[in-house]
Amino acid sequence: MRLSRVFQPTRRDVPAAADTASHRLMLRAGLVRRAAAGVYTWLPAGVRVLHKIAGVVREEMARAGAQEVLMPVLQPAELWRESGRWADYGRELFRLQDRHGRWFALGPTHEEIVTDLARGEVRSGRRLPLCLFQIHTKYRDEARPRFGVVRGREFMMKDAYSFDADQAGLDRTYTAMAEAYGRVFRRIGLDARPVMADPGAIGGDTTHEFLAPSAAGETKVLSCPACGYDATVERAAAAAAREGAGPAAAPSAGP
Repeated sequence: MRLSRVFQPTRRDVPAAADTASHRLMLRAGLVRRAAAGVYTWLPAGVRVLHKIAGVVREEMARAGAQEVLMPVLQPAELWRESGRWADYGRELFRLQDRHGRWFALGPTHEEIVTDLARGEVRSGRRLPLCLFQIHTKYRDEARPRFGVVRGREFMMKDAYSFDADQAGLDRTYTAMAEAYGRVFRRIGLDARPVMADPGAIGGDTTHEFLAPSAAGETKVLSCPACGYDATVERAAAAAAREGAGPAAAPSAGP
């Protein structure tokens, strides 16, 4: 295609609401356009970027043994009520009724759908371990959408779900996924590190978030340079000082 035919409307000026450098650059370069608060149209140049990143993710997921699926955004409320999250998820969950009065949710995540799929299809332990992933659109009714596409109400997300026969298998899968994420971030040139985090409404005993330092970030990380411990403020724990020892070193706060 000739360059003169490429649809990439650039801008010299951007709205004052674009308060982060990444948001301003994406608007000026013609990667995205705002349709509503937290909702964006991806223009051709932006779509190319998404496809390149998704390609890296798919390669690393395949390398880790995960298989790609595509699950529905429209999810029946019965599954959410069964898991207890229809009420627990809160106001971020988009809820709607069809013409017959049946309730559905626009998926902010897909634990309910993938678990229902697995319990109906996996009938033998010989099928385990099983790891399924997708790259799909998610919906969350954020109270304050901000930072452009960083915190939106409609966004693309890669999510993976594993099923293992025992705790040892789960640990191996968790490690494989953590290593895969690390390779993804290194390949795309993003300085991200795993830190212990609060699982929130997703649940689980152990959760890590890969966080990249940013002046615009809202998550605070406590780090101990002596032992290498990193955790978000919500999850951080401190060991009691030994008797007769001096005061424990205070962890440092990061972006």
